[in-house]
Amino acid sequence: MAVMKRGVLGGTFDPVHRAHVELVECAQEQLALDTVTWIPAGDPWRKRGRTIASAADRLAMVQLAVADEPTWSVSTVELERKGPTYSVDTMEELREQYEDDSFTLVLGQDALEDLPNWHEPERLIQLAALAVAVRSDKRQTNPELEALLPGLSKRVIWLDMPQLPFSATQVRTLASKGTPLMGFVPASVEAYIHEHHLYVAT
Repeated sequence: MAVMKRGVLGGTFDPVHRAHVELVECAQEQLALDTVTWIPAGDPWRKRGRTIASAADRLAMVQLAVADEPTWSVSTVELERKGPTYSVDTMEELREQYEDDSFTLVLGQDALEDLPNWHEPERLIQLAALAVAVRSDKRQTNPELEALLPGLSKRVIWLDMPQLPFSATQVRTLASKGTPLMGFVPASVEAYIHEHHLYVAT
């Protein structure tokens, strides 16, 4: 059986937006990934203290975003897990399920910088390579990160990706004001947000 190159993108996806889609497209094209699994977080412990959309809504939006791409899929493994959801546990489950395949965890630059604060990051970088979207002038691992996570630089693959000047926070703000979200989220996701009155200020 041929070894498959599997990409993984996890996140709160509150909501999933264009930068997520472009990140996966860039990773898949530049690394020749056979498939990419999107994994919405169940209980995102790094986001505690902030109100987030329900797991059902976040899952539905990701499913809509990936629906037209046959090599993309959505896993509910973290939504089904009780308690805090940790990327390292998810990667271990995936490695057990597809033990002969290779895995690449797709990240943004901000997630890479935050990696030392994740649960068991040393074990995580042994389970998967890290594909990180970054500006061309930033193609090196922060020495402070390398000191905290020895060997990190050898696990990082830099991706070329256009910088999109917005975030999920900005998308939620626009949605709360009733501003059209064209160009920020897939059309199907925008329709879902409006239909379910997500992010509307109360």
